[in-house]
Amino acid sequence: MVKLATAREARLYGPALAVRRWEYINAGMYVFAAALATQSAGGGARAALAVAAVALAIVAAVNAHDLAAHLAGVDCLVGLVRFDLQLGLVELLVPLLHELGCVLDVVGMALLLSQGDGAGYSHGREKHAANTLLAAAVLWLLGSVLNSCQVYERADGLAQLLQSSVQIPLLLGSLLFLVAAFVNRRHVLNWHHELVLGGRWWAWVCLFGSLLWLVGALFNMLKVFMMHQSDALRPEKLRGGAQEWLRWDRQGRVLLNREKPARRAALH
Repeated sequence: MVKLATAREARLYGPALAVRRWEYINAGMYVFAAALATQSAGGGARAALAVAAVALAIVAAVNAHDLAAHLAGVDCLVGLVRFDLQLGLVELLVPLLHELGCVLDVVGMALLLSQGDGAGYSHGREKHAANTLLAAAVLWLLGSVLNSCQVYERADGLAQLLQSSVQIPLLLGSLLFLVAAFVNRRHVLNWHHELVLGGRWWAWVCLFGSLLWLVGALFNMLKVFMMHQSDALRPEKLRGGAQEWLRWDRQGRVLLNREKPARRAALH
């Protein structure tokens, strides 16, 4: 679904005083979107798809904001990913994958909503929708796997427990969405008479996936709250990463290693 928790403390949401407020806003929007997605299982098929599309649009917007914040954290110097794998694989690629997944899923749902009954039904359009939803689920699962690759220099047991309580439900929920999308794609390819995507079985599997995402979002809200406590022990970010190199460069410190020329080129 999302990159809920950053691997670094350097998330730039604007002025320093706004950092805590934006962290809570992001976490709250994820909870709201996940709760909205669980409600999409009720009502008619078209109403459920419309509600789910709104929830995914919210998730896409928050992930876009996350991606912009992480790029700002390294002065938009994307070349630093060559020396900081976690920057590229977690902080940049994860929100990008989830955002693209949400966009593809909304497109697939729009194709389904455009379907009519009887003469207005198009099996070709439904196949395109099934392929789009499957691609979105693949991107979500890949993003959730990469989001589990966050590594810290040092972290206490509570921080690791909270982090796992966010990552595991998101990973399992993404896996359920992939299974549902794959099975429905096979269903669509073998059925030519009526709209099958958005059926009862697919809706129930997506409901369980949305509930898992909601669990992850709630634990993330708890994690953000506890990490902002004055006496909380924050996970210590990895040393030698992109932010540290930027800080050294701004302070005019000499970089004493054989990678100095290449890193200098990436910083400028």
